[in-house]
Amino acid sequence: MDVAAWLRGLGLQQYEQAFRDNAIDAEVLPELTDADLEKLGMLLGHRKRFRKAVVGLAPSSSHPDASTDDIAAQSRTRELSAERRQLTVMFVDLVGSTALATRLDPEDLREIIGAYHRCVADTVAHFGGFVAKHMGDGVLVYFGYPQARENAAEQAVRVGLALVDAVRRLPEPEPLRVRIGIGTGQVVVGDLITAGEGHERGVVGETPNLAARLQALAEPDAVVIGPQTRQLVGDLFEYRDLGAVEVKGFPEPIHPYQVVRESAVESRFEALHGTTPTPLVGREEEVDLLQRHWHRAKSGEGRVVLLSGEPGIGKSRLTVTLQERIQNEPHTRLRYFCSPHHQDSALHPTIAQLERAAGLERDDPPERKLDKLAALLAPASPEDGALLAELLSLPTEGHFPPLQLTPQRKKEKTFDALLRQLEDLARQGPVLMLFEDVHWIDPSSRELLDLVVERVPLLPVLLLLTFRPEFQPPWTGQAHVTVLVLNRLDRREGAALVQRVVGTGELPSDVVAEIIERTDGVPLFVEELTKAVLEGGNTRTVLSRAAATALNVPATLHASLMARLDRLGSTVKEVAQVGAVLGREFSYELLAAVAQRNAADLNGALDQLVGAGLVFCRGTRPLATYLFKHALVQDAAYGTLLRAKRQELHKRVADVLEEKWTEITEAQPELLAHHLQEAGDWAGALDHWQKAGRAAVARAATREAVSHFASAIDCSRRLGDVSGGAERMTRLHLAMANALMQAEGYRSERLGKTLEDARLAAANNALVELQCDVALSLAPFFYATGRNHDYLTLAEEQLANCADLLPTAYLSGLWATKGIAHFNRGEQP
Repeated sequence: MDVAAWLRGLGLQQYEQAFRDNAIDAEVLPELTDADLEKLGMLLGHRKRFRKAVVGLAPSSSHPDASTDDIAAQSRTRELSAERRQLTVMFVDLVGSTALATRLDPEDLREIIGAYHRCVADTVAHFGGFVAKHMGDGVLVYFGYPQARENAAEQAVRVGLALVDAVRRLPEPEPLRVRIGIGTGQVVVGDLITAGEGHERGVVGETPNLAARLQALAEPDAVVIGPQTRQLVGDLFEYRDLGAVEVKGFPEPIHPYQVVRESAVESRFEALHGTTPTPLVGREEEVDLLQRHWHRAKSGEGRVVLLSGEPGIGKSRLTVTLQERIQNEPHTRLRYFCSPHHQDSALHPTIAQLERAAGLERDDPPERKLDKLAALLAPASPEDGALLAELLSLPTEGHFPPLQLTPQRKKEKTFDALLRQLEDLARQGPVLMLFEDVHWIDPSSRELLDLVVERVPLLPVLLLLTFRPEFQPPWTGQAHVTVLVLNRLDRREGAALVQRVVGTGELPSDVVAEIIERTDGVPLFVEELTKAVLEGGNTRTVLSRAAATALNVPATLHASLMARLDRLGSTVKEVAQVGAVLGREFSYELLAAVAQRNAADLNGALDQLVGAGLVFCRGTRPLATYLFKHALVQDAAYGTLLRAKRQELHKRVADVLEEKWTEITEAQPELLAHHLQEAGDWAGALDHWQKAGRAAVARAATREAVSHFASAIDCSRRLGDVSGGAERMTRLHLAMANALMQAEGYRSERLGKTLEDARLAAANNALVELQCDVALSLAPFFYATGRNHDYLTLAEEQLANCADLLPTAYLSGLWATKGIAHFNRGEQP
């Protein structure tokens, strides 16, 4: 058992280090005395909580016949930490139990209740549910826990119908009947809180309450489900619409349905989606189109292809296919990856590409890095070398001539240097340039892409950009730009994808057909469900448990990925969660420092994640880096973490970065700021967001600077009036306003709002010079928006209230800006 995880589940994570320092493992936990715990620094209330929980670790004496497997299973359950889940909850109630109690001898009633409980447990176990709690004649059951399943809602409904029949057929003197309610929703599943027959996993959320209320609405021998469950199971069953119902404890009426029976529909796909699917388009046509554009690019007619599609639709797979088709042709391949964690890191995709292309290693000394970069760029000019070395945050003193440039001019010349690199490569041969996940692009990279798209027609370059539908590309409508929207797979291509995943083996044709029917044509989901079938061994059984049921495909895909994570075990999932906190791509060294696991466990978990196809590995440990196969894999792992756990992990990342990776935090203060902010360290995050904002301004990355200062303002608001809040807020708004002037111009509405916020903040502090700074900053905004009269009023107020307190320079500024306002109005000052 993982003692640290167990302590975290009890809310005693502050004692993890003390337990680790004293070599306390699961075996000695029951032997710890109150005096021992006090020596470890544990408070009285925490000691009582600890002792109560330790009792639950021992096999219950009320079950002397419990098998070793049962005890092992209970131990595995106890090791699970609290987490967020989409859960389907069933509440089963025995009808007329009070009347039975008045008519039957207590021993007879005990036997009846026992038979009923065993019937429920057996039926639930058959369908893969989890009996969470017995409450007299009531039973609480979870589906999709402790292992996630795509068809959890369907399982619950089938169990409900089976229970109605099974309980009714129990050989009792009087026929037994049940009422059943089923609800689905997001919950927090807590840790095991007691032991024995009353064992339970605490669940926080409205879903258990909903299931109980739905049970109360049900007639005897009836199953009533909530609206979300109804959506998930589609037309797999026949229903009686109960209409909108006012339910105690819920602010709005709910729309429940009584499940009548399993439907006679032949197609699961049609049952779950409700309509006949539209014809689907294959991928050969798209590949052929890309190859045609590639051939035109090779001839010197550069082309741009904008590849759009929903998550998991196969955008990346299509780019890989193109690369495979042309791999034997002489060409240069450039790959750039945008990241959700670096949307405000200027030119992050380009920096990462240059580092990969140059073969830069983190442990390389600066001299070695500069040598590698010089070798990559040769025969670039010294100025280009200096610009790109500075872009990579490498020291240039003694290697390149100093750059005496303004931030804006430096940015322009950096763009020119990067374009020259592309042109130099294109002179040597055709270039395939891939820019993936552009929906996460940073503003500076988008500016660079504008220039690249403009330059491409003159070069033998095929630029291929991938993005999700929510991104609106600004490059459409140009003659050399083509938009390609990916649709879902048809059955034939779905079957081909299944076979590629299976490899040399073979699945029964009806199993393949069912996979295709249940995957809704999303390639990633086809692939993941097929892998679940293969990993489960018994293809038919696993398929029935892993089938898709949700109309909402992203939610269903999330469940599929969670099912695969759960199957790998709690240790592997926890490692994946830590990786998800680090980002889409993470290094082994950083993961090892944050995960705090021994090397054998960590390496084993990573190997399992790689083997399961959830992450990719590049390089060898300890210099290896890992990449989540898809952003949704990362989202799934991260989404299970509770807020407290997320904050703990982000704090751990921040601590490690500050202690061991100072060169990264100096070059990318926004990375450290992000983790500090997510950890709830508002003061630390504020400091680093300010650093990031100033650094971005110095590089003319003004849009990134605006974002950084906005984050700093958010942190400052959370700090309130601590450490001069009003003055701090004023200065932050002024810094953001200065960045906005450069990024959006003087007429920007956002600029006006920011300056107004600065004025209000300044009014709450006594620093008249700061109030004057705000007034002077408002001048160009008022000029540009034709509000000269408003500025005159503001300036006169400043002069009237503070003239005796302001230095001459400020007075001169106010009089000068007043004069400009009068001039704009055609007036004599």
